[in-house]
Amino acid sequence: MEFLSFMSTWSWLIGLLLAVVLYKLVLRFLFGMVIVPEDRIGLVTKKYVLVGADRGLPDGRIIATKGEAGYQAQTLAPGLYWWLWPWQYGITMQPFTVIPEGKIGLVLSNDGAELPTGNILARRVESDNFQDTERFLNSGGQKGRQTSVLTPGTYRINPYAFTVTIADMTVIRENMVGIITTLDGAPLQPGQIAGKNVEGHNNFQNVDFFLQNGGNRGLQPQVVLAGSYYINPWAVQIEEIPMTEVPIGHVGVVISYIGEDGEDVTGATFKHGNIVKKGFRGVWMEPTGPGKYPINTFTMKVEVVPTTNLVLNWANARTESHALDRNLSTITVRSKDGFPFNLDVAQIIHIPSVEAPKVIARFGSMTNLVSQVLEPTIGNYFRNSAQDSDVIAFLSTRKERQEAAREHIRAVLEVYNVNAVDTLIGDIVPPDSLMKTLTDRKIAQEEEKTYETQRMAQEKRQGMERETALADIQREVVKAQQSVEIAQRTADAAVKKSEGEARSLKLQVGAESEATKVRAEANAEARRRQAAADAEATKLTADAEAERIAKTGTAEAEKILAIGRSTAEAYELQVKAMGDENFTRFKITEEIGKGHIRVIPDIVINGTGNGTEGSLNGLMGLKLLEQIEERKTGKPTKIVDITKPTAEKE
Repeated sequence: MEFLSFMSTWSWLIGLLLAVVLYKLVLRFLFGMVIVPEDRIGLVTKKYVLVGADRGLPDGRIIATKGEAGYQAQTLAPGLYWWLWPWQYGITMQPFTVIPEGKIGLVLSNDGAELPTGNILARRVESDNFQDTERFLNSGGQKGRQTSVLTPGTYRINPYAFTVTIADMTVIRENMVGIITTLDGAPLQPGQIAGKNVEGHNNFQNVDFFLQNGGNRGLQPQVVLAGSYYINPWAVQIEEIPMTEVPIGHVGVVISYIGEDGEDVTGATFKHGNIVKKGFRGVWMEPTGPGKYPINTFTMKVEVVPTTNLVLNWANARTESHALDRNLSTITVRSKDGFPFNLDVAQIIHIPSVEAPKVIARFGSMTNLVSQVLEPTIGNYFRNSAQDSDVIAFLSTRKERQEAAREHIRAVLEVYNVNAVDTLIGDIVPPDSLMKTLTDRKIAQEEEKTYETQRMAQEKRQGMERETALADIQREVVKAQQSVEIAQRTADAAVKKSEGEARSLKLQVGAESEATKVRAEANAEARRRQAAADAEATKLTADAEAERIAKTGTAEAEKILAIGRSTAEAYELQVKAMGDENFTRFKITEEIGKGHIRVIPDIVINGTGNGTEGSLNGLMGLKLLEQIEERKTGKPTKIVDITKPTAEKE
C-alpha cells in the first residue's frame, strides 16, 4: 500500500510537470490552440470537411475561399487562435514578405480567373496589396503576372496564392532618356510605328490606368526623364539613351515619324516635301534652338543644321571641324590649251534658321546638301571656266574669275534656300612641264629687256656728253646776257626807289603835322579834366577825414569816460571790501609785479674767508648766473661784481 501511494504521488507530480512543459501540445490537441508569432503569418491547410460545405474545390482552383478542403485563402495574422485541431488543419508559419528600399515586388498569382485572349498581364483588383487573397479571388482577380507591383515595405501575403519576386527599381541617369516599349495593350493603329499618347499614368507606373485608357502595346511616343520609378518590367521595357543636344550656333530640325498627316505649310512654291506644324508627321516647320531635349529618337529624328557661316574646302590637305567637307578634294581642271592643273577652292555658305526645315525637307541632311549640290555645282563651274582660257590667262585673271564664281554660285544656291557668302580661290598649281617652259620664256624676256635697257643707257650717255659740251660753251654767252640785263634792271630799280622815297617823305611830313595838332588838343583836354577830378577828390577826402576824426574823438572820449567810471567803481568796491590800508598794500604789490621789480635777488653769492677760496666761489656763482640769464633771454649776459673796485670790473 505504501508503495502504491508512493507511485501515485510521483505519477501526479510527473503529470503536472509534463503539463507545465508540454502545455502547448496539450492545448493544441485538446482545444486546437494555435499561437502565431508577431513576425509570422499562419498558412492554413484544411485536410478534410466534415459537414456543411462543399468537399472539393471547383475545377481549376487551388485556393479555397468557402471552407473547402485544401489551401485556405485566409491566413492567420499574429495572435492566438482556437479550435484548429491538428487532425483537421495544418498550420505552417511563414515570415512576412519584405520589399527592401530601392526594390519592387513583382507578383505572380497562382490562382484566379483565366486571362482574356491577347492579354499577357492580369489587371489590378482591390485586394489590399495582395494581402486579402479571398477578396482578390472573389473580385475576379486573374492568375498569372500582375500589372500591380509592391513598393518597399512589409506585407502579409499568402505564398500559396501569390509568388513575389524582388526586382530593382527603374533608374534613369542624368542627361539620359528612357525609351518605353509596353508589352501589353491594344494593337497599334494601322500605319503607325508607335502607340497613341496617353496621359495620367504617372510615367508608366500605373500600368492599369494606361491600359484602361486605350494604351497600345509596342513603342510609345512618350519618354521617361532622369529619376527613379516603380515600373513593372513585366509590363514595360525601358531602353536608356542620351538626350538630344543641339549645339550653340545650330538649330535642330525635327522629323517626326508618328502622328497624323499634317497640312503642308510651305505652299505650292515648295515641291520638295511636306513641312508641317509641330505634332504632325513630317518635317516640323519650327526648328529647335540650342539646348538638350528629351526626344524619342525611335519616333523622331533631329537633323542639326549650322546657322553660322560654314566653310567648305575643296583641298586635299585641309578639312574643317564639322567634317562636312571630308569627302571633298582639290579640283583638277583642264585649260583651253590642254594643260591639266589643280585648284584649291573654299566656299562659305550660310543657312538661316527659318530656312533650315526647307533644306532638310529637300535633301534630308547637311551631308546630302554638300554631296548633291555644292560638290557638283562648284566643281563643274571651275572645270567649265578653265576650258575657256589657257593656264597663263587663268592665273593672271584670278581676281576676276573669283568674283564671277561668287556671283554664279550665289545665284545657284539661292534656289536651294542656301546663302552663298563668298567663294575663294586658293592655290593654283600648273603642271611642272608648263612651269619650266614659262620660266625659261620669262628668263629670256627679262634678258632681252636687260639688253635693251643697257643699249638705251649707252645712247643716253652719248647724248648727255654732247649736251654737256654745248652747255659749257653756252654758259659764257648766257652769263654776258644776264650781266647786261642785271645792270639795266638795277638802274630802273634805283629810279623807282628815289621816286618812292620822295612821295613817302611828303606823306610822312603831312601826317606828322596833323598828328602833332591832334595830340596837343588831346593833352589840353586831358589836363583840364584831370584838374577837375583832382579838386573833387580832394574835397571829398577832406570831408570824409573830418567826419572820421569827429566820430573817432567822440568814441574815444566815451570809451575813456566809461573806463574811468568802471575803474572808480571797482576801486570803491575794493576799498570797501579790503579796507584802505590793505587796498594800498595790494596795489603797491601789484605794481611791483607789473614792473618786474626784484625785491629779493635770485641768487646771493657770498665769499667767505680771506683766501682764494672765497674769490673762487664768487666767480663760479657769477658764471652760473650768466648761464641762467642766457637761457632765459637767449642772449649772452655779462654780470659784474659790484663789490669789486672799478678797475677790477674792467
